[in-house]
Parts: sequence; C-alpha cells; structure tokens
Amino acid sequence: MLKKNVLNIVMAAVVGTTLVTGIGSAPQQAEAASNMVPNYEVKLLLNPSVVLGSDFKLTSSVKTAFGMPDTVTKMNVQFLDTNAKDIYNNGWSTRIRKTEGENDFELSYKKRYAVTGSDINGALTLANQEGFNSGDTGYEAQIEWGYQKKTLSITRTKSGSKSGYSGMDLTNQSDSRSLLINNSPDKFNNWVSSGWGTSKLSSSRIYGPVLAKRSIGTWSGQQLYIEVWPILNAAGTGTEYVVEASFKTDSQTTASTKHDELITYLQNKGWFLAQDSLKTQLIMDRY
Repeated sequence: MLKKNVLNIVMAAVVGTTLVTGIGSAPQQAEAASNMVPNYEVKLLLNPSVVLGSDFKLTSSVKTAFGMPDTVTKMNVQFLDTNAKDIYNNGWSTRIRKTEGENDFELSYKKRYAVTGSDINGALTLANQEGFNSGDTGYEAQIEWGYQKKTLSITRTKSGSKSGYSGMDLTNQSDSRSLLINNSPDKFNNWVSSGWGTSKLSSSRIYGPVLAKRSIGTWSGQQLYIEVWPILNAAGTGTEYVVEASFKTDSQTTASTKHDELITYLQNKGWFLAQDSLKTQLIMDRY
C-alpha cells in the first residue's frame, strides 16, 4: 500500500511538471538582471593658488560667486589597506569618514571601473558581469565625471559607532579594522576568494587621515559643493591643497551640458585647473 501511494505521488508530480513545461520543451532561461542605473557627479578642480587666501580658505570672491556662507562642514577621512595596497589594486577602497554634526562613522566600500572614452554602458555591463546589477539595492552606482576622465563607482555605505571617540576624532587602527571587518558586505569580502576582504582588512593600516572642509552654494540651478583637501605633498615635507567643485544630477544629459558650462564659467573667472581629480590616489600614494 505504501509503495502504491508513493507511486501515485510520483506520477502526479510527473504529470504536473509535464503540464507546466510541456513534454520535450527546452528549460526556460532566467532573464538576466539589467545594468545598474547610475547618478552623476561632476568633479572639477580649482587652482588653489588663486581660489584660496593666505589662510588656505576660499576667498570672498569665490564664496560670493556661488552664494556660499562663511561656515564650512568638516570631514575627517581615512582609508584602510595593506602595505601592498591589495584592496586598492583590486579596484576597491575602504574608507571611514566622520562628518561634523553626525554621531556615527560612515563606512564605505567602493568598487571602481574605468570608463573608456564615453562608453558608460560598457563599464556598467562589465560591472554587471562581475555581479553588480539593478537588483543590488544596497549599492549606489555613480559616474564620477571629471575634466577628461569618467569613472564608474559602485558604493556600499554603512554606519558604525565606537565608544571613546568624540567630535571629529577618527578611530585608531585596531578599531578601524574592527568596524570595517564587522560591516563588510559579501561582494567585497568574497571578491578574490572567500573571506578575502576581511583577511586583507585584518592586516591593514591607515592611509591618512585628511581633514577636509566643504562649502555649499549654488550655480546655474545646481547645488554646488567646493571641498578643500589638505594632502601631504609628494616630498612628505608639507601640504598640497586640492580644491574640488562638484554637483550631482540623475540626468546624463544635464551632467554633460553643465560639465562643459561649469568649465567655461571657471575658466572665465581664472579659477579652473585643467586636471582630473585624483584625491584617493594621492592619499594612497603619500601616506
């Protein structure tokens, strides 16, 4: 009796499957996930010797042009990586940031893809092939649009807290490792092999810190940010100031049009620096 009941169950399952799929039909292919949809951040450099005063703050003429107040927001930033820069050399960066007025530390895990020419879709497709697609709601895709270069960045941002720190203090090496390891997303952690990310973080050190200052204003209907980053100079004997103007938009057309318009505006003011911004690379090279 038991065998008969089992046989009846098996036959019912076969018939049900046949009704659904059809005898001899090819298995249905799962539809491939679509590419991520990025936003755009235009980033252009200003000449620090022109736009900064002797106090290394933005001059009054720059602040007036963009309707910026005298108040700034401080941001203390550090990256973690091994001495051999294993994380950075695999296209990732792991960062801890403390922003003035916020209680928690911001933890970010960012994967970068170079954009060849203007082939943004090519970079998005490569990212898709490596596991980043429109289903990754925890990640933000962004095209960082510089003077001549574009980069696709895909970032997972989390927040973390540690006792014993106040104000703009950043975590020490041990606590920084702990924060980033405990919050590591799977894609980062398993990028090269299982547990790769946390393994590298466990032997990482701090690159930085850099205490940047951000001013907020407006230009041509866009909210405009100007950040001043004091970075160790190449000789390691002093400070080089990187001044970056940026705005964000969801529209590729707006990014393209306003990118060119902002360059022209800054050139006419005598403020433009015709280079691409490489803040992260400078920090990784010099600390």
